[in-house]
Amino acid sequence: MAFDAIETPFGKTDKILGGAATYISLSASYFTQPVKAISVVGNDFLQSDMDMLRTHGVDLEGVEVKTDEKSFFWKGKYHADMNTRDTLATELNVLGSFDPQVPDSYQGCRYLMLGNLSPDVQRQVIERLEEKPRLIVMDTMNFWMDVALESLHQTLSMVDVLVVNDEEARQLTGEYSLKRAARAIMKMGPHFVVIKKGEHGALLFHGAKVFSAPGLPLEEVFDPTGAGDTFAGGFIGYLAKTDDTSFENMKRAVIYGSAMASFCVEKFGPERLQDLPAAEIDARVEEFVTLANFDLSIHLA
Repeated sequence: MAFDAIETPFGKTDKILGGAATYISLSASYFTQPVKAISVVGNDFLQSDMDMLRTHGVDLEGVEVKTDEKSFFWKGKYHADMNTRDTLATELNVLGSFDPQVPDSYQGCRYLMLGNLSPDVQRQVIERLEEKPRLIVMDTMNFWMDVALESLHQTLSMVDVLVVNDEEARQLTGEYSLKRAARAIMKMGPHFVVIKKGEHGALLFHGAKVFSAPGLPLEEVFDPTGAGDTFAGGFIGYLAKTDDTSFENMKRAVIYGSAMASFCVEKFGPERLQDLPAAEIDARVEEFVTLANFDLSIHLA
């Protein structure tokens, strides 16, 4: 839970609400409630943002407020292709000494989403749960592969699903082929691997099985910040709602996650995720289904 300042070819913002926990919680809340958040904020975090999250069924008991420090802040500028960006400022603030606390009321959770953070912190959350959840999904990034690879491998051995983008999958494994990269990651611990490819969709791997979800062509992409976290929230939110972790259902979860991410990029920050009618989500999912559906009759003679 953080603040971002974002500049894209379509405009710029001052400090606005951001952070992996924010995007994940909002996205998941459309499928299951309560969403029990674990995070840390400073004395500058707005009460109005806390209230907005609560109205979405987000339980904030696990969110620590440090009154003598400020919240995490990131400032970035996106290039014309919206796939590359420059980090202009990163202020760890409260995240520099984050010690995640798991309230008693959070014990017994069946689904755990570990947002992109230090693998040490991610592992602490797992270890502080008295019972292992039915499914643990983990996100990570290149930075942790550079500075905490051994710790990252330790945490990977404890999770069921890894969600990364194509560049991260290649760096983690040294494999250019995404199929080989996924196979290498599964040997590290996760049974499922989701590899996001930005506007080009996503791949789901499990054993020898592969599912390819399409990318949805959008007329307007204002801000990609948080799209990956929104995908993760929709993905695990759908799995929690259906309570089905089969490969077939994970395919559906990838589509729902992709649909939620497609909403996220249409406005700056998490604004688009704050008031989504169920009918609009269903219609967006149907667009994905239509993209991937076709009849085929082969006549070679």
